[in-house]
Amino acid sequence: MSSIVTTDTPVEETHRGASNTLSILVNNSPGVLMRICQVFSRRAFNIDSLVVSEGRSGAFSRMTIDISGNPEGFEQIIKQVNKLIDVIHCHEHTAQNSVVREMLLVKILADNTQRSAALQVIEHFAGKTVDLSPTSMIAMFTGTTSKLDAATTMLDQFEVIETVRTGKVVMARGSQKT
Repeated sequence: MSSIVTTDTPVEETHRGASNTLSILVNNSPGVLMRICQVFSRRAFNIDSLVVSEGRSGAFSRMTIDISGNPEGFEQIIKQVNKLIDVIHCHEHTAQNSVVREMLLVKILADNTQRSAALQVIEHFAGKTVDLSPTSMIAMFTGTTSKLDAATTMLDQFEVIETVRTGKVVMARGSQKT
C-alpha cells in the first residue's frame, strides 16, 4: 500500500521500519568505510543508504549512513563508531535537527502520445527533465524519501526503463555542525 505524499519531512521511516541517519566525519584514508561497516554488521544493523564524499578539505570525508536494526543497540553503535581510528565524530540526525534529501533519476519510454502526461507528473513532483529523445526521457527529482517513492509510484503508469537513486544526504539545521 503506498500513498502519495507531497510534504517534506526530513527523516522518515523506511519500508523496513524505523531508520536512523548518521553523519560521520572521518579522515580521508583507505579502510575507514570497511571498519565502520564491520561495526554495523557485528550488531546486525543493515545499511539502507550510504553516501560518502570528500569534504571541503581533501583530508576529510563525510559519510551519511541510514541504518535499520534493533533500536536498543543504536546508542552502542554510535559509541563504537566514535571510538574508531580515523573517525572525527559521529552524530545521529533527527527530523528536528537536520535536512535530509535524496536524488532520483528515472528513464521512461514516452512517445508523443504519452509525453504530455509524463511531463505533468514530473512537474507535479517538482522534477526536471534532464534528457529528451523522440521515444524516451530522463527525469530528475530531489527531495525526501517519501516524495521520491510517490514520484516513482506515479511514473509506474509509463514504461520505466531504469531508475537510479542516491542515498540520503544530511545537513544539520542552523549553526550546528553536521
